[in-house]
Amino acid sequence: MKVMKFGGTSVGTPERIKNVCKLITKSGEPTFVVLSAMSGTTNSLVEITDYLYKKNQEGASEIINRLEEKYIKVANELLTTEASKQKAQDFLKSEFEYLHSFTKDFFTSFEEKAIVGQGEIISTNLAADYLEEQGIKVVLLNALDFMRTDKNGEPDLQYIKQKLSECMTANPDYQIYLTQGFICRNAYGEVDNLQRGGSDYTASLIGAAIQAEEIQIWTDIDGMHNNDPRFVEHTEAVRQLNFEEAAELAYFGAKILHPTCVQPAKYAGIPVRLKNTMDPEAEGTIIDNVSVRGKIKAVAAKGNITAIKIKSSRMLGAAGFMRKVFDIFESYQTSIDMITTSEVGVSMSIDNTSHLTEIVDELKKYGTVTVDSDMCIICVVGDLDWSNVGFETIATDAMKDIPVRMISYGGSNYNISFLIREADKKKALQNLNRVVFHQ
Repeated sequence: MKVMKFGGTSVGTPERIKNVCKLITKSGEPTFVVLSAMSGTTNSLVEITDYLYKKNQEGASEIINRLEEKYIKVANELLTTEASKQKAQDFLKSEFEYLHSFTKDFFTSFEEKAIVGQGEIISTNLAADYLEEQGIKVVLLNALDFMRTDKNGEPDLQYIKQKLSECMTANPDYQIYLTQGFICRNAYGEVDNLQRGGSDYTASLIGAAIQAEEIQIWTDIDGMHNNDPRFVEHTEAVRQLNFEEAAELAYFGAKILHPTCVQPAKYAGIPVRLKNTMDPEAEGTIIDNVSVRGKIKAVAAKGNITAIKIKSSRMLGAAGFMRKVFDIFESYQTSIDMITTSEVGVSMSIDNTSHLTEIVDELKKYGTVTVDSDMCIICVVGDLDWSNVGFETIATDAMKDIPVRMISYGGSNYNISFLIREADKKKALQNLNRVVFHQ
């Protein structure tokens, strides 16, 4: 069985929902489908919660009413029989009455998560109605019945596998198993969501739990590209990546995929294929455990980076200095992207500056601190194992006329990273594209 996940743009209109339904039923084989909310819906739901936090029930009700009108129109365009339309309207009436029930004086963060997850509830119900109208044997499984995180906020893999198995055993012989992405329950049974990767994470977790033959992530572009098409012309889709390469690219700027969402698939040995809903025949990108030796695959860029350097003679030969530095970042829950060291200094980059002032104040206890903002990480990804002589030279040659603040190489066999000024990003990406892919 394959798992197919479709993002918000892919189900953004009634016509696109119909196209998705054609794709998932084309093979005639049992398929597990994960849907996101229709594009724009989650933003509206977040706006509702914002009004509720501000105790503006009137403002929240206005957005709810506007969203209800939109979905009544979607249902009428999507469905053709009166019975199907009536079923959808009854569901929507109940759904929006539920949203209106939150317009009260007291509002909590867990109620916020319940509201934000309703977009997926709506999209899957409407898709199920359409599939039933087309004579497809479909069952709608509630993700809240099997998708759960543990006390650390991480997916509870054993619970997911057990409960999902029970759900499928209780519903045998369906062609389409349909569920919501993004939403889950936490360890205490409260409605929550999968923060990292959202619906992609849901698809990967389901694929691992049911031992799917393949997990397909359908978006509006034809796979992961070898460079950023916003800055470089004539980029190409990368046809194959291993999981480590895909994670590096995702972490350092490739927006098509979240870096952690494919981990369950990686550990289960299940390939992940990135496909284009707008061009279903395009080959896309396959992500698996296969490594292609001696090949640079792609370049990515991550902006809004801040570099911090701490310099101290006390670091020279001193045990425990680095631990003290890292403890400061940990205490403020700020992760480090890149790090380089010398005998008397250490440089780090971060993308979360919410506690920058406090971090710098703490670091000043141990040395002289310098901060550079408006920086960017350029990441070159491929089989960059040190035994492949010359790959680092190719990358550094492309950067020869770009001022480089830091270089990180050797922490992974799959990337070499450069920290540069944000203003130089476009030139760096274009230079790398020319030197790496077109010489």
